[in-house]
Amino acid sequence: MPTHVPARATRRQWLGLGLLTLPLFVLAIDTSVLFLAAPHIDADLDPTPAQWLWAMDVYGFVIAGLLVTMGSVGDRIGRRRLLLIGSTAFAAASLWAALASDPLALIAARAALGAAGASLMPSTLALIRTMFRDERQRTTAVAVWMTTFSVGVALGPLVGGALLEVFRWGSVFLVAVPIMAVVVLLGPVLLPESHAPSSARIDAVSVVLSIAAVLCLVYGLKALVDSGPEAVDAVVLAAGLVLGSVFVRRQRVVTSPLVDPALFRSRSFRSALTLLVVGVFTVTAVNFLVPQFLQSAAGMSPLRAGLLTAPIALSAIAGSLAAPALASRWGAAAVVTGGAVLSLTGYLLLTGADPAGPLWPLVTGGALAVLGLSPTTVLTTDLVVASAPEERTGAAAALSETGGELGVALGIAVMGSLVNAVYRLRVGDLLPDGLTAGTAASAREGIGAAQEAAAALPPEAAAAVVTAARTAFATAFSTVGWVCAVLTVGLAAVALVGLRPERPELAGRR
Repeated sequence: MPTHVPARATRRQWLGLGLLTLPLFVLAIDTSVLFLAAPHIDADLDPTPAQWLWAMDVYGFVIAGLLVTMGSVGDRIGRRRLLLIGSTAFAAASLWAALASDPLALIAARAALGAAGASLMPSTLALIRTMFRDERQRTTAVAVWMTTFSVGVALGPLVGGALLEVFRWGSVFLVAVPIMAVVVLLGPVLLPESHAPSSARIDAVSVVLSIAAVLCLVYGLKALVDSGPEAVDAVVLAAGLVLGSVFVRRQRVVTSPLVDPALFRSRSFRSALTLLVVGVFTVTAVNFLVPQFLQSAAGMSPLRAGLLTAPIALSAIAGSLAAPALASRWGAAAVVTGGAVLSLTGYLLLTGADPAGPLWPLVTGGALAVLGLSPTTVLTTDLVVASAPEERTGAAAALSETGGELGVALGIAVMGSLVNAVYRLRVGDLLPDGLTAGTAASAREGIGAAQEAAAALPPEAAAAVVTAARTAFATAFSTVGWVCAVLTVGLAAVALVGLRPERPELAGRR
């Protein structure tokens, strides 16, 4: 049963929150360090292209697949206990990755890191629900917790870069070891234990179905962007949808469901989860495509592009931290709706981005879009967890995290595919006459391929090909801006209807 916690958080709870931010900070760093260390790992381990792709992707795949299972496990064995087990496992897997001597060992270590990471995310969020009973304090705690991830993503390249200047590539993984040691040592002192009163066994069939469904969905969506539409990827996606449907049906009949269908009887829960997925989906489009526009269409160096995206990262932090105060004054529905209107303004600015013109509409539009939607991710995460009975907090937290993972995967896959489709339709009309069939075909593959093909052409033809590719990419980018603008209007409507307070007689039926 949950340990008694005062209605108002004490110093111990706030110190505990500080401890709970550490695993999330490590997870944020771990999502980016591999990209930074890639050249060093490639030179040392010499992986094949397939091995390198698995080393990059297996971490996210395993996290996404195991979140629902780990949330339910935490509800049964204790969220603090699972957090401590996961922290220990993450430290061990980090050491394994740091000492990996061949590509297969690195892939296995990354998979182990994903499994451990999946146990950390729902545990920390569920413990926040247990520790902070006051609604406003809980929302503040969730905002701090989520902001930690943004800070970790921003600091990850800086920390990793400093380490790689002095040490071997394995040092970027060793950062997690002392931090997780602090969590394991102080966790029993600062964090309460809480678990569901039922000790029913976890349904193994549901576990297999949930893992298989999420893995198929995430893998299939990612493959659509990496290799384009292919029959195999469509089959994998279809299999994920079928397995997901079977999983949902089983939860309705099994005596000990992994995800309690009763959670979805709450309108607030359903609406918050929908808003979270769609909000992350649209924000991912900004984070994924704006850096590409700056480098590929505007021709900037990675460093300058990174500096210009800094306002977008700062907007995410500012929006997350402002969410509790805004919601306390005007309510979650009003804040999410107002944020959607602000994001709509940002997306409309993005539709006018021009690689040959000033870049302030791009930077300002991206910053406004993220600033408006950042409170949505905080408030909907808080609502998802708060709407669930306390004995199902871990499962609700896992659904929130899984929704976020799917939002990211969908954002990259759908918007990436949309950009590719619009680019190919547009660039064919813009390419100059007289190109060889091979050059024209390369230019149609994407803006990067077009620029590579142009390098082998005479200056005048090369400039025409590059201009055509950049114009086509800008058109595709503008299309994404319009799609996101329409989605934000839908977000505002869902927030107005779905987040209004439920009548007591209806809420009591959950």
